[in-house]
Amino acid sequence: MRDVRTEILDILERNARATPQEISEMTGVPEEEVKGTIAAAERDRIIVKYKTLINWERAGTEEVLALVEIRVTPQRDVGFDSVAQRIARFPEVRSLHLVSGDFDLSVLLAGKSMKEVANFVAQKLAALEEVRGTSTHFLLKRYKQDGEIFDGEDGAKRLPLTP
Repeated sequence: MRDVRTEILDILERNARATPQEISEMTGVPEEEVKGTIAAAERDRIIVKYKTLINWERAGTEEVLALVEIRVTPQRDVGFDSVAQRIARFPEVRSLHLVSGDFDLSVLLAGKSMKEVANFVAQKLAALEEVRGTSTHFLLKRYKQDGEIFDGEDGAKRLPLTP
């Protein structure tokens, strides 16, 4: 059975600028039904945000990203949620996930310099009472994000054939 909502959401995830008319043409679903599906998904927070993915390096803007693994002490009755919600409120935090393995939380941070990111980790994250340890990994080069390749030309590259 065809899941129209999933088709519409998949198109929007790949291209947030797709219009209801374009989606209707791609799926064969009437435009009014597409609009209703999108409105319901927005209302129910299935669609959380429309976002533009920017290659800041190519735009000439310096940005330092770091992946920080955090080991925390879970709290009674709320587990990791309470500390995760506190960490998520910091504007430097781009994304935050509960993960399996040696650490509990994985945080993607952004700053203007390595020193700024390091100071944030030392003064804000590590200073939280529930935090038992951190491991910081500075991201050196971004190859792909959200399904998009950053430093390649459009289209598939083929290796040259030699006789």
